[in-house]
Amino acid sequence: MDVNGKAAIVTGGASGLGRATAEALVKAGAKVTLLDRNFALAEATAAAIGALAAECDVSDAASAAAAIAKARDAHGPARVCINCAGIGGSVRIVDRKGQPMDLDHFRKVIEVNLVGTFNTLRLAAADMSSLEPVNDDGLKGVIVNTASVAGYEGQIGQAAYTASKGGIIGLTIQSARDLSAHGVRVCTIAPGIMLTPLLMGLPQDTLDLLGSQVPFPKRTGDATEYASLAMEIVRNDYLNGEVIRLDGAIRMGPR
Repeated sequence: MDVNGKAAIVTGGASGLGRATAEALVKAGAKVTLLDRNFALAEATAAAIGALAAECDVSDAASAAAAIAKARDAHGPARVCINCAGIGGSVRIVDRKGQPMDLDHFRKVIEVNLVGTFNTLRLAAADMSSLEPVNDDGLKGVIVNTASVAGYEGQIGQAAYTASKGGIIGLTIQSARDLSAHGVRVCTIAPGIMLTPLLMGLPQDTLDLLGSQVPFPKRTGDATEYASLAMEIVRNDYLNGEVIRLDGAIRMGPR
């Protein structure tokens, strides 16, 4: 799909992987709306890259519907939806004092990462289903979700995060099959150790240590590399139902 002139939404678009992808979409001629709960940052990013900002809590049905409606009113129904919104947090199932994890922590991560991804996927897919196809195959839209290598190799303390990302991995082929009748493709990117705002606050020696664990290239990944892969998924009409690891061949250890 050629995104030039087409509407696109990016959740978590104010920073990190989402911002890099939004920038790539804008440069390719797409009309982009950034959905982010940090509205002030989303507005600043939108002004900087030439996009529209919409405040959005992806885990809330009404909030996501309102944000997508704002994008639709400005640009028309989106042909492209990139889901980058998510949170982390490290908590052991049972801590060193023998106390179980607070269930609210697990629930919150699942709500934002997994339920939030499904929430915007379902809303974007419904809009896409109403559009005319862009090619002879009947393609109407593309959705790219964000999982993590933690969805395959969860480390100690990552129970909630691993479950949420594993859910997104499992959802990929199912949603691609489910939405095939509507001409909507669905793929997922599972990044490894990426240089996002969360990592940028770490000391350089820590970043170097993390990068050294990657077989090749021996460094952390860059958000622009995620954006490049997301754009290729959008462009390549035969990519569907696939989870693509973007990780320099790393396989995460227990810690």
